[in-house]
Amino acid sequence: MTARDATPSSADEPRIDHLTTEARLEASTDLDLLSSESFVALMSDQDRVAVDAVRAEAPRIAAAIDAVAERMARGGRLIYCGAGTSGRLGVVDASECPPTFQADPGQVVGLIAGGAGAMIQAVEGAEDDPELGAGDLRALDLGPDDAVLGITASGRTPYVLGAMAYARSVGALVLGFSCNAGSEVEQAAELPITPVVGPEVLSGSTRLKAGTATKLVLNMLSTGVMVRLGKTYGNLMVDLQASNKKLVVRSRRIVAQATGLSVEDAAVLLERCGGEVKTAIAAALLGVEPEVARARLREAGGRVRAVVDGGRA
Repeated sequence: MTARDATPSSADEPRIDHLTTEARLEASTDLDLLSSESFVALMSDQDRVAVDAVRAEAPRIAAAIDAVAERMARGGRLIYCGAGTSGRLGVVDASECPPTFQADPGQVVGLIAGGAGAMIQAVEGAEDDPELGAGDLRALDLGPDDAVLGITASGRTPYVLGAMAYARSVGALVLGFSCNAGSEVEQAAELPITPVVGPEVLSGSTRLKAGTATKLVLNMLSTGVMVRLGKTYGNLMVDLQASNKKLVVRSRRIVAQATGLSVEDAAVLLERCGGEVKTAIAAALLGVEPEVARARLREAGGRVRAVVDGGRA
């Protein structure tokens, strides 16, 4: 094979010149001449663009929360699929759900093109293979109660599109996140979320505004779903898994805040309740023994609000 044969033709190369995330931002054309203070001000102004773009997608994000929560209540899972920054953000969000909400580790799953090693080092070519995306979902035994969110700032990543196509073929809910209107991901999704953040301060560096928008949407989606599933009481994370000293202290504070007990009394009650925050709150507010509180929570699907608002000691 000659060097000429090995060189891809323009027809083989992806078209990105039409993507707003690849355009040049007029405000940053002299980026290398700015003072550090002016640079920070510019970045801050552009971050506000990302926040506003996400806010404009509120109806779609809300619809996604309700649709995913409905499936997860039936035993389904939320699965993020992405490459590079998009994949890393999905993995991070998924990994935070067990300690924050005591969710089963398999309930929210993050897949990244190239596997776990791609979290810290790019795996060349992994994002360009749609079959890899389909294969990663196939390995999870994907089903119709599952929801898949394809995450790609450009809206054209083959790994993500392959995963979305496979998800649709097995009847799973297919969501799509991108930052370019009219993208392939937007068209492939049953419920697309498309915050158009525009050009980046550093041209094409979608870990910036697009990454910020991704993180904002994932925060909303996973937190909103867990709220719908009864993982909170008010704004307290009552399904907290106290896996370190900081979280043990937080558990005591949460029980104290929810019940009016002192932190010291909350600690004693938590000890009696086996460290279960929900059980401690229900026991204190209903004036019942831990085993009674635990049973009532079980009957109410773990929803503290349903137990304490409708329960009787």
